[in-house]
Amino acid sequence: MNDLFETQREMRRCREAAIKRGVMAVLDVGSHKITCLVLQFSPDDPEGIDPDVTLPRAGSFRVVGVGTTRSRGVKFGEISDMAETEKAIRSAVAKAQKMAELRVDHVIVSLAGGRPRSYGLSGEVEVEQGEVSERDIGRVLASCPVPPYGGERESIHALPVNFSLDHRSGLSDPRGQVGARLSVDMHLLTMTGAPVYNVLECLQRCDLEVAGLSFSGFASGVSTLMENEKQLGAAIVDIGGGATALSVFIRKHMVYGDAVRLGGDHITGDIGQGLHLSYEDAERIKTLHGGVVATGSDSRYEIEVPNPMAQWENDRRMVTRSELIGVMRPRVEEILEEVRERLDASGFYGLPSQQIVLTGGSSQIPGIEDMAARILGGQVRIGPPLRVQGLPQVYAGGAFSAAVGLALHASHPMDECWDFEMPVDRIGTRRIKAAMAWFRQNW
Repeated sequence: MNDLFETQREMRRCREAAIKRGVMAVLDVGSHKITCLVLQFSPDDPEGIDPDVTLPRAGSFRVVGVGTTRSRGVKFGEISDMAETEKAIRSAVAKAQKMAELRVDHVIVSLAGGRPRSYGLSGEVEVEQGEVSERDIGRVLASCPVPPYGGERESIHALPVNFSLDHRSGLSDPRGQVGARLSVDMHLLTMTGAPVYNVLECLQRCDLEVAGLSFSGFASGVSTLMENEKQLGAAIVDIGGGATALSVFIRKHMVYGDAVRLGGDHITGDIGQGLHLSYEDAERIKTLHGGVVATGSDSRYEIEVPNPMAQWENDRRMVTRSELIGVMRPRVEEILEEVRERLDASGFYGLPSQQIVLTGGSSQIPGIEDMAARILGGQVRIGPPLRVQGLPQVYAGGAFSAAVGLALHASHPMDECWDFEMPVDRIGTRRIKAAMAWFRQNW
């Protein structure tokens, strides 16, 4: 269907092989930090184990290593300096491997940049043998017309959202059912190709093999949304450092994804400019004293900030918390207004349920939940990721939602179009041979 069709299929094979070997890593490449989790999977058929011992089911895993480092060379969720990003990734992976006392060769990576764009596709075919088979699934997915999204974009997710068999809709898996006509609704998420290939190139320099690519908004939704929220309809808003990823889920599938090129780093930059502070001091002030809702006592709450013009030791500079809030509030409102525009364009406000979940590092700003409820509408809550076995408590906050979501997605992946055999004459109509040659030569 697209330039990365065979690439994605090869990545899926790599992931399955890594899970069988028992060790794999997930890597969240963000603008503020880079996080690596080393996962140890339970073997499907371990040798030398007492048959009376009950083992975890296939796909279960434990986090045995965690590494995080400040991101370098990444802006708006995209690599801007390859050498600096390579150093940061090597550092995060090395920390995780040292903690796990294991070496990892395969990683699943998430990214929020690349200007994601969503498309809704549909297709319909006749069932060949009267009973829906794997081949029929591949044929109906291949029958979906690919939109003219341009040769500079690549497909990251192609998720079958809904199957219908003889007008019986709402089928999640029609295989084995009897019918005559099979139709499908599919969600296609694309990204600009250059940022995607930059990530692949950077990981190759780090001697890592990519076992999967994912949109960070999708990964965050997997880890933070409850089952009933995914079923009835919910939006996840992951406010990261350089970008805010958002996605909409219904019937347990992602049906829309997008990103706003604004995030917590922009709030920090505003504080630095408004109060004449360095980036590090502005980040510290934001974390310790920041907020977006002023109270009557904030004008009397004084914060000591560094004074670059100090002449002696006791020459201190003080700002009130109300001044700090006055600097932060406009930027947070701008981010939420941008998010509302995209949710409105997605049709989210027409869903039966309009639950909105905020996550990401900047979702911890005091007062942002009430502001989001006023601007975005609907019910808003702050969503930490689900707890997974072996993950230290310090990494259980919203800043690590995408990394935890990648781990959950790796253990129980959703079906995508490249998981099925598709007719040769219906795929590759938009495939660029040069891109495939690049992948074969470099992997």
